[in-house]
Amino acid sequence: MANEDSRYTTVQTFLLNLLSLLTILPLAPFLNRFIPPVIIGDIHIDLFISLLIAFLITRIILWIFKPLMIPAFVLVCSVLVYNFFIGSYTFTNVINDYKGMVQGNWGAKDQKQQDILSLYPRRVETYYDKTVRGIREKVNDQDSVVRNYAVKYSLTDFDEYFSKYGKIVRFLSLYKHIRNNFKYVNDSQRDEYFATPQETIRNGLGGDCDDHSILMVSCMQSIGAKCRIVLVKGHAYPELYCGNKDDFEILKQAIVLLFNNPPVKQLYYHEMKGEYWINLDYTARHPGGPYMNNQVYALIDL
Repeated sequence: MANEDSRYTTVQTFLLNLLSLLTILPLAPFLNRFIPPVIIGDIHIDLFISLLIAFLITRIILWIFKPLMIPAFVLVCSVLVYNFFIGSYTFTNVINDYKGMVQGNWGAKDQKQQDILSLYPRRVETYYDKTVRGIREKVNDQDSVVRNYAVKYSLTDFDEYFSKYGKIVRFLSLYKHIRNNFKYVNDSQRDEYFATPQETIRNGLGGDCDDHSILMVSCMQSIGAKCRIVLVKGHAYPELYCGNKDDFEILKQAIVLLFNNPPVKQLYYHEMKGEYWINLDYTARHPGGPYMNNQVYALIDL
């Protein structure tokens, strides 16, 4: 190897090593999409693992034949350029992945919502049975219109991260579409009206908070999510079941990475007996946004 190294000047060696670094930087997050989330303590280290793999790949290339680094760099850049034109993983995703790693590990904080849900997870105090019954009766995750709508918009965003996060990206894509397109419309002052999810879809995603909650949970559950609706003073909102602490950490990582403009500063959640639920309200910019208030009247399990 000493004889081979002597064939290159110091400048050439420096430039090849620089090219190696420039190859590692986009290659690592590209590879990271295919590595399952790895969490040690509260640190998400899968991107660090990808950086190590990318580093080893480039070192092997340099060890075999240094000039191979040039076509390797061109190949990585060409793939990202090609992805740009087909709407897949590209340079913007590379930057976002690094930002997500920093924000997820050192920027975003967890905020367990301290409310009376922790004391009485099923029902806190008597609420109008008519409201609970009316909302529950309108939830429908079996209807073909709801299912087809949910499937369509579960595929519009974040598909390039499916190999990493699986069904989570489908839930987040659907949430993003509904959240960005839902428009608030008051009910009649005379009476409360609960719209079916089919009605809300046909109306162009217009309705009030309970209509939004019915639509969100119906669509989410039609593609495999588990949801519930929380009734608080003057408001209703849907929550997505995360699973246990490890499942919550993976979902948190995905939210911080995929909803990073502006960066996610804090994630709010409910936890009871090791089970985690996260807010899907339209009042928040991202899943896990702040709750409007803590005066919970009832949980509607579905």
